[in-house]
Amino acid sequence: SCSRAKDVTMPAKLPVNFFSTRSPVIDLFRGQLDYADQLRQDSEIVLYFFYAPWCGQSIAAREEIEHVASRLSDQVLFVAVNCWWNQGKCRKQKHFFYFPVIHLYHRSFGPIEYKGPMSAVYIEKFVRRVMTPLLYISSRSKLLDFLSNYEPGVVGFFEFNASPQPPGYLTFFTSALHSLKKDYLGTIRFGVVTDKRVAEEISLVHSGSVYLHRHANTSLIYPKDIMNFTAENICKWALENREMLIRWLRPHGGKSLLLNNELKKGPALLIFIPYNPLAEIHPLLDEITKVALEYHKCNKSQAAEPDLQHLGNSDSPAFDSSVTDAHTTFSDTFSIAKYPCCNTVVLPQWHSISRTHNVCELCVNQTLGVKPNKVHVPHCNFLEIEAALDSFYLQEHTFFQVISNTIECSNFLSFYSPFSYYTACCRTVNRHFLSFISSEKTIFQTPKVAFSSHGKKDNTQFSIPHIEDRNCFIPDVNISSTNITGLSCRTNKTLNLYLLDSNLFWIYAERLGASRSTHLKEFAAIVDLKEEVHYVLDQNQSLVGPTLENFIKNFSVLYSPLKRHLVDDPSVHFHEEHVVTEVTTNTFHETVFLSAKNVLLLYYAQWCGFCASLNHIFIQLARLLPPDTFTVARIDVTRNDLPWEFMTDRLPTILFFPHQRKEQSVKFPEDFSVNLPNLLKFILHHSSLSSSEPCTKECLHTESVLQQGHISHLEREIQKLRSEISALHQAHDQLEAQLSESRREEQRLQQQKHTLEKQHKTLQLHSEQLQATYDQKNRELLEMAEKLQELADASENLLKENALLRILVASRGGKLQSKDEIKEPLQSEQTLSEDNDISLSTATAALEEKQIDNIDTIETEHSSGNRTE
Repeated sequence: SCSRAKDVTMPAKLPVNFFSTRSPVIDLFRGQLDYADQLRQDSEIVLYFFYAPWCGQSIAAREEIEHVASRLSDQVLFVAVNCWWNQGKCRKQKHFFYFPVIHLYHRSFGPIEYKGPMSAVYIEKFVRRVMTPLLYISSRSKLLDFLSNYEPGVVGFFEFNASPQPPGYLTFFTSALHSLKKDYLGTIRFGVVTDKRVAEEISLVHSGSVYLHRHANTSLIYPKDIMNFTAENICKWALENREMLIRWLRPHGGKSLLLNNELKKGPALLIFIPYNPLAEIHPLLDEITKVALEYHKCNKSQAAEPDLQHLGNSDSPAFDSSVTDAHTTFSDTFSIAKYPCCNTVVLPQWHSISRTHNVCELCVNQTLGVKPNKVHVPHCNFLEIEAALDSFYLQEHTFFQVISNTIECSNFLSFYSPFSYYTACCRTVNRHFLSFISSEKTIFQTPKVAFSSHGKKDNTQFSIPHIEDRNCFIPDVNISSTNITGLSCRTNKTLNLYLLDSNLFWIYAERLGASRSTHLKEFAAIVDLKEEVHYVLDQNQSLVGPTLENFIKNFSVLYSPLKRHLVDDPSVHFHEEHVVTEVTTNTFHETVFLSAKNVLLLYYAQWCGFCASLNHIFIQLARLLPPDTFTVARIDVTRNDLPWEFMTDRLPTILFFPHQRKEQSVKFPEDFSVNLPNLLKFILHHSSLSSSEPCTKECLHTESVLQQGHISHLEREIQKLRSEISALHQAHDQLEAQLSESRREEQRLQQQKHTLEKQHKTLQLHSEQLQATYDQKNRELLEMAEKLQELADASENLLKENALLRILVASRGGKLQSKDEIKEPLQSEQTLSEDNDISLSTATAALEEKQIDNIDTIETEHSSGNRTE
């Protein structure tokens, strides 16, 4: 009977070294995770590189890891573990969803997972941060450099007068490691101050205090009385209260919602710069940081550049702003440029006046006229702005002039305090001055300030208007450095600033409109998802601070002069042989509107499967229609932006633009099936050739020529089809020959299979016979071994009895010898002794005979056993 062959599974090949044997990386290619843990006990910093040998990302990251290990192997232990082999402990204990995975350990703390780019410079930067999570700040200049960085800074003050460490230092050290574990980008920098004089610069008096520095908002001190002083709480407090002026975006290359989630927050300025994390200085990044600080400096009393002017001015870091004296004169308190808690309002009754309207700057003054002590000026309070706005609209009639060359101001008392007041200043603004194109060329004289009956007159200061009108009113303000100061707080078009490394993510810049041929990979673009537009900074301009400021300023104005950027498809190349023309954003007007032909345009997308099924229909249609009067074209709507009047929400969409009537474009009916006859009827019905006027001789001649052209064109197409049919017949014959050959080969293989099956059965029977013979011989050997064991036991017993008898004989001989010496003449005893000797000798002889017989028996058994073997 034929038995079914068993399934054969090929075992996995044994793993081999993933890293070179000369590499500084210890390669545990069999997944010895327990041995890796033993190695970690003897090292302070350990990097684990978990990989899969087949993974392309693991193979690409291997060289980067070796490069980092060659630089840091004397300080860090690098261990690579194969986490894919099914027999290794790593595969059994770890369950990773992707490869490679990098874990770092700092002594017993860890694992700290690295999720950044798999580039050597970024990995080395992260490893160095884990090695030294705290930066030692020894002087005031180093403190200035630390706090002026765009990244949030946390400073701890600890006096090292105790051994081994002051209380709380290890907790602060661990909190720095926790921040790296929660945010792999390392956006929070932790520093430690040991000098009391340096700590007093940021109002840290007591050892164990922690300070969080913020540029645009009030800096904070860790509230020990509210929260427990633990590493998790310090890290959580810093992450929740940090200030993100600029954020790095590092997409990991897979599917994610990183860009979508950030762009949904509002308009975003994406800046692409070449970045080296290991470089000591970054001039371009520093310049961008200054622009970001200017943009977010809502309190103008603080300097725009990152400095420490606020250090030492107050006993508490809760107040970083300058102070004002209660006895300050009215002219000083009226300086809106000094305290810009303002809101722009428009007088509604002047909206009907052509090209003019009144813009008023409503400001909050923090002056308290009766208190002798100094008061701090906080940031703009929403409640006070709201109260001032209500008061302004109640007193709106005080601004009565239609066209005025002066700034008219009025003061209102606060609803909450009789000692504080609000100031509103108003001036007529001409609309064409709001454009920044001509604003820099326009110079105004310093306007006069006129107060209404509610206030006093002051000739020394004037109001600073909203950003849209700023250049028109303030000629003496330095435009290149201060024109965007606090702009994020005074416009509804606030930008979020993001940085991307152009060395890694230049493909995103190209999709946004960057040139591929540029050697200097610097690019900036503003993306506004809500308005579905984006603007590109001209790449001919250098990416410097003033250029970015003007770019931000032009976006923030009420009537932005920026031109919307339309994305074109850079991969399209035009060839004369193409019967269907590929249209892009740049060629849309030229191909469709400026063309002297009838144009049939297909809207499609790469992901649209039904659109792809129409390609052969459009190719046939383009071959049938005369190319001198018709153009068949298509456009990819996902890779090209279209004018809003030609947008579509359905794919595929077919539009026909008749000659000389391009504005009367017609859409192919959706209830008709898209095939060649329907398209021809649709084109001929709406074509510019169809006319109701009677045809003249010239018209008839033209039509006959056109028909002859169509006939010749069809004949050529028929000839092509015939040649294609003959080629298909030849291919069919060749295919039949190949099929017959394959059938013969299949029969031959079947015969070989039957022969091999017969040989297999014969070998199987022979194997069974050999197995039976083997079992029989094995049983015989086991029986012989049992008999030999019994003989060995019997010989051992006889040897024991022989030795006992010899002892008895020796003792009896000794007794007889002693009796002879005494020479007792008892005859009876001598007779008895003789009898005993006779019996003893008899017993001894019998014993010796028995022993000889046993020895002969053993030799006989041995000889028979040898013969059996």
